[in-house]
Amino acid sequence: MVKIRSREAALIHDLLMVPVAWALAYWFRFNLESPTLEGYRDGAEALLVVLPVQLTAFVLFGLYRGIWRFASLPDIFRIIKAVIFGVLVSTTLLFLLSRGDGLPRAVPVLYALFLLVLLGGARLLYRWLKDRHIYLRAGKRVLIVGAGVAGEMLVRDLLKNTKGESYLPIAFVDDKPRILGRDIHGVPVVGKSSEIPVIVDRFEIDLIMLAVPSADSRQMQQIVEQCENSGVPFRSVPELRDLVSGSVRINELREVCIDDLLGRKQVALDWPVIHANLSGKSVLVTGSGGSIGSELCRQISKLEPSRLILVDASEFNLYLIEMDLKRQYPHLDVCYQLGDVTDRSFINKVFETYKPQVVFHAAAYKHVPMLESQIRQALKNNVLGTQYVAEASDRFGVDQFVLMSTDKAVNPANIMGASKRAAEIFCQNLNVRSETNYITVRFGNVLGSAGSVIPLFHKQIAAGGPVTVTDPRMERFFMTISEACQLILQTVVIGKGGEIFVLDMGEPVKINYLAEQMIRLSGKEPGRDIDIVYTGLRAGEKLFEELFHEKEELERTIHEKVFLAKFRHVDWDWLGQKIDDLNTACDSMDNEKLADLLGQLVPEYEVETETKAEVKGADIVYLKT
Repeated sequence: MVKIRSREAALIHDLLMVPVAWALAYWFRFNLESPTLEGYRDGAEALLVVLPVQLTAFVLFGLYRGIWRFASLPDIFRIIKAVIFGVLVSTTLLFLLSRGDGLPRAVPVLYALFLLVLLGGARLLYRWLKDRHIYLRAGKRVLIVGAGVAGEMLVRDLLKNTKGESYLPIAFVDDKPRILGRDIHGVPVVGKSSEIPVIVDRFEIDLIMLAVPSADSRQMQQIVEQCENSGVPFRSVPELRDLVSGSVRINELREVCIDDLLGRKQVALDWPVIHANLSGKSVLVTGSGGSIGSELCRQISKLEPSRLILVDASEFNLYLIEMDLKRQYPHLDVCYQLGDVTDRSFINKVFETYKPQVVFHAAAYKHVPMLESQIRQALKNNVLGTQYVAEASDRFGVDQFVLMSTDKAVNPANIMGASKRAAEIFCQNLNVRSETNYITVRFGNVLGSAGSVIPLFHKQIAAGGPVTVTDPRMERFFMTISEACQLILQTVVIGKGGEIFVLDMGEPVKINYLAEQMIRLSGKEPGRDIDIVYTGLRAGEKLFEELFHEKEELERTIHEKVFLAKFRHVDWDWLGQKIDDLNTACDSMDNEKLADLLGQLVPEYEVETETKAEVKGADIVYLKT
């Protein structure tokens, strides 16, 4: 069965109305009596001229640009112009062809009047019936942004939803020119996203629903700005990857969050290869209760590992991820190990018992200002904890070891960054001496993670402000937790051992912009409802972060979002001695010795911060690869 689109149906209707109006004109001309047989013949012959002329006028004057559902004065004016043009041209042609013989003078005038009533009246009646149907239903009038796959799924759910609060889809907006003027499930596409405030007023919209899950940050910022200008609430559908397994549900609509404004385009991963690399394997994740660690566990669980071993020092965090995984993956073999990565005996026992094949080392201390006065704990956890897990991976035959690092390890200006850089150096150089492939993944700030500014800003906004920003010039790289974890999994496929992979973090974001957007998303105005206060840089903080060192010569990989930084070899005997010294200094609580050793392991930290009078950079030898 051939499906007729709305424009084709409108065209067929208008063509049928031409002979109807023409017949009515003759009928009224002859005082509601039937014309003679000769009159019928003359009228039919004249109609052969009138019909194509009138069709040309309909198209020429754009009668099919508008939508019947929203017929209004501009549509009526177009009909008037098309009818008058058609009557004048057809009458002129009939006069030239037959001098108008058999055509009563009143017929063209009556025909024009009847055609105007039939065309315009039908459109207005259709709109009245549609409006009457909608107004009889109780519910919020909804404007949907995005007429793509997600928009179609959303409007379908809205139309069939009969439980709970009712939503009435009134119109779409979409920036694709080819889709303007069309309708989806009877809901028309009436304009572009830049027209949202006008459309909201025109159609008395109560709620805007954003169905643009694949929009990048710039597009989302523009759309959200227009929604805010409209003055009505707006909500968003889930991300595109969460829609492919089923239809959108009304209760899945969520408020637009800062992730939407700062996130990037959907990451395309080689999922079949990633699945083949991890499926059926025993996988261990340290720091599994943290922001990155817990999301890694969720992502890995989808890949059907034979066993997932979770290690975390926080009882509460381990409990939370345990409850989450038991609910989502009840049949997955998951082992929960409460313990510290700095407990060498504990780590060795875990490896001996469960024999992991792939290790993701996410356990680390990350709070920059706090660690400035906690050098022993920073080095013990971030350096020695990494050493114990990395050496256990070598000892028990792990295939791949992935270290989660940070952009703060590049030209570090703080103890946290320097400690992570020392961990990178150890793993890279251990790779040369081991059958295990040691891979380092370096990325910037993760939106919504436990140590990020997002939770802090949320609390400050909820308390009525002020929102505190250290410096108006401060910039940071951001990515979502999900994107970071997916790219980490991609490096398992790419990595052969010894690499530092740098994730493409996009453009850096000013922290004050972040604060302003979060205030606006809360329905308030920066500077009017909630103030932003600048407090000055804290200990160890930098205005700008970097993703790679100038000597690392960044290279592309097979994935566009993952880059390779060439690492710098260090003499293994020298490195082993310094790590042993770190162990001894930690046991003796010798912070001064620890600071000296950190400066020797990471000379760029000493040069950058100038915290000590002597720089032992000459003691470390970098070799070209």
